[in-house]
Amino acid sequence: MAERPRLRSEYFENLYSASPDPWGFETSPYERRKYERTLEVLQDRRYGRALEVGASIGVFTEMLAPLCDELLGVDVSEKAVSVARQRLRKYSHVRIERRELPEEMPEGPFGLILASEVLYYLPREVMLETLARFEDALAPGGRLLAVHWRKETETYPLQGDEVHGLLVGNSRLHVRETIVEPEYRLDLFEDGR
Repeated sequence: MAERPRLRSEYFENLYSASPDPWGFETSPYERRKYERTLEVLQDRRYGRALEVGASIGVFTEMLAPLCDELLGVDVSEKAVSVARQRLRKYSHVRIERRELPEEMPEGPFGLILASEVLYYLPREVMLETLARFEDALAPGGRLLAVHWRKETETYPLQGDEVHGLLVGNSRLHVRETIVEPEYRLDLFEDGR
């Protein structure tokens, strides 16, 4: 079967044109449960500098902000970035930027990189390149947290379980915690340096 193409910014701009919250980040019980679980896994430490990839409209960014001294949220959609900037304007330690990864990966080091429901938009080789960029940008002892929806879709280049299989099989980071729920999988990786 031919690999599905990478989903680019136009795809996401169209989604945000049709709805200001296309995945229901503000209202979805699924998103709320996943956010709470993600915060539970992360709240055992404070992060000096963190990167949230796929910040969208900033719903989780706002929840993550209290755990960070400096937080950079990035998204490929200018529409989403605009909404997130408004939502987070009261936080002087949070910046939101439009970037397309891995090509526009911000310079590290980061104590935390969070990739929630974004890596399956990339074909295999681009996803692995993104993982390498994440590893390069992590501070010694830093963490990479990946969480993805596990339901099958014909739209995305990869499925959630595929993403996590590739991460576990190709990362130099060690897995600190894995949570597998029917709807999503979460892996917390840590740099051993």
